[in-house]
Amino acid sequence: MTESTEALSGNEQQQLRADVYQLIAALLRATPSPELLQFLSELDLDADQDGDIIRAWHALKLSASTVAADQLEDEYFKLFIGLGHGEVIPYTSWYLTGSLMDQPLALLRQDLLQLGFSREEDVKEPEDHLAALCEVMAYLLLEGRSSEQMSFYNRHLDTWVDKFFADLAKAPSSSFYTAVAALGQSFFKLEQATFGALTLETDVTQA
Repeated sequence: MTESTEALSGNEQQQLRADVYQLIAALLRATPSPELLQFLSELDLDADQDGDIIRAWHALKLSASTVAADQLEDEYFKLFIGLGHGEVIPYTSWYLTGSLMDQPLALLRQDLLQLGFSREEDVKEPEDHLAALCEVMAYLLLEGRSSEQMSFYNRHLDTWVDKFFADLAKAPSSSFYTAVAALGQSFFKLEQATFGALTLETDVTQA
């Protein structure tokens, strides 16, 4: 996703945003697969464009093409798993309360039920993991109403996602994931502007 998407139709922009959400989810969910790294290393980027998100895409492409698989596996373990916990903890509850499985998770579960999502029995991970939230946003961008997208983003992402990616960027073991953090920061900055404009438009319409 770039800052120059004016030539895309509304549906194409929604699909592109959903694709980025899915990519971020995949990068946070598990150690990136060789197939994902190859995909990233072959990204077709416009060298003439500039801006934070373009620079982030270029950095991610370079990192994907140079990182060694064993180093990346070790980096992912140290960042997100660790002995006890990783260097960063990508859960809403942790960032908002300092504890896991706290009130923000309960509120999220209520919202997910209202949106028609049900928890799969074989999934042990709490639903407020950032990868899961990005997957929900990807679905809502393609299947949900604008009001649902905006509400979910504002309630469950906007309050903490910037801080998470800032922490990821400066984590001691972060190397490949420094580029992931840069993409996350620049992408969610654009998302914040998009939903901010939508909120303003909604307020004006209701006035």
